[in-house]
Amino acid sequence: MKKITVRIVLVFLIFLGINGYSQKKSKQSFDVKLNEVYIDSMMNNALEKGFFPGAQIIVGSKDAVFIDKNYGYHDYSKKQKVKSDDVFDLASMSKVLGGTIVTMRLVGEDKLHLTDKVGDLVAVYKNTPIADLTLFELLTHTSGLKASITFYQSLLSTPDGSPLLSNQKSDTYPDLFDTMYVNKNIVYDSNYLSFVPKENYIQIYKNMWINPEFYKTVYEQISVANINPRGKYLYSDLNLILVQQMIEAKTGKKLDELARGIYTELGISKIGYNPLKWTSEQNVMPTEVDSFFRKDTIKGYVHDEAAAIFGGVSGNAGLFANAQSISVICQMLLNKGKYQGKQILKAKVVAAFTKSPLVKEGIYRGLGFDKRKPDEFYKENDFGHTGFTGTFFFMNPDNNRFLIILTNRVNPTRTNRLMYKDDFCPKIWRQINN
Repeated sequence: MKKITVRIVLVFLIFLGINGYSQKKSKQSFDVKLNEVYIDSMMNNALEKGFFPGAQIIVGSKDAVFIDKNYGYHDYSKKQKVKSDDVFDLASMSKVLGGTIVTMRLVGEDKLHLTDKVGDLVAVYKNTPIADLTLFELLTHTSGLKASITFYQSLLSTPDGSPLLSNQKSDTYPDLFDTMYVNKNIVYDSNYLSFVPKENYIQIYKNMWINPEFYKTVYEQISVANINPRGKYLYSDLNLILVQQMIEAKTGKKLDELARGIYTELGISKIGYNPLKWTSEQNVMPTEVDSFFRKDTIKGYVHDEAAAIFGGVSGNAGLFANAQSISVICQMLLNKGKYQGKQILKAKVVAAFTKSPLVKEGIYRGLGFDKRKPDEFYKENDFGHTGFTGTFFFMNPDNNRFLIILTNRVNPTRTNRLMYKDDFCPKIWRQINN
């Protein structure tokens, strides 16, 4: 009996020693207190200077969350504090957290291939100048497609044919939108837009519906948008819109349905397209005061106009999420596609998509993922993405760290670029990535 007791005590002491060592090691590798003080100071300075009204931040590793905090308010009226359940418009982070992750799943299942061509999968592009573009070119932004197309502006006109926007304020152009002033006499194309629900029309804002016939003109514009040299890097929203069309043509399912399947497997619910279908408006951060197209403060509907035209579900934008849901995706990616014992994405697919396959040509982009030329902020193997609304997430597979920063810097206007001038997110990434 004595021997058994001694053995139990020995085992217990060894366990304590190992456990103490691993905790010590973890604390040595990441000083939570020091980093929290740094982040608090950066955030308080940003809020004071009006970089954005509110933010969520999470810092973690492949198997732990070190810091999870909320800062500020929904808007500058300071009536509603940011809380963990609040979801932010992710803008271009949707390119990876939606379209790219679904593509990774389909590539892993051998349902899609990086050599697949647009025209072979999407009938509408079969005999067009973009028919030969491959999935690989779209994901690496080497397709030669122009950066974007303002589809929505062809739905707007003025009775006398005067321009929609002017760089001078006047009686006719009283309201500011971005850096331009908006014509007060804008009319909407009644052939394609309705302000009441109509059969087969698609809702694009709370009081706006679009005739799906309009998409024919959208696809025509995309089909001739290859105006830049193919094989050279040029970031374009159109690339991921085409990826979405390839995914949907191949599977017969919509992007939001395919993405939701993956999120459900991961056990995350505060992420998805069209957030008012799965959370309350109170839990959605407002974005821009749009005095041009939607004539409203955008809240609960996607900020990006192209994604809005597609009913809020698009390869280029449209996802809303809180930082906690994204942290699960980060941990899954850092664990080579595995989360809580489930292989969500194939390890070899995660490795392939998060490398820079064109680095010899001086292109550091991953497949879907943003990667940077190593500098004072970013290391060689870092990968992630940013979003126009003031969102950021990056991972480092060498030390298994990740950082998520969600803000709504475009509220009340997209002209507020203070966080970029300050290198706000890269500075925090450099700090926690040391």
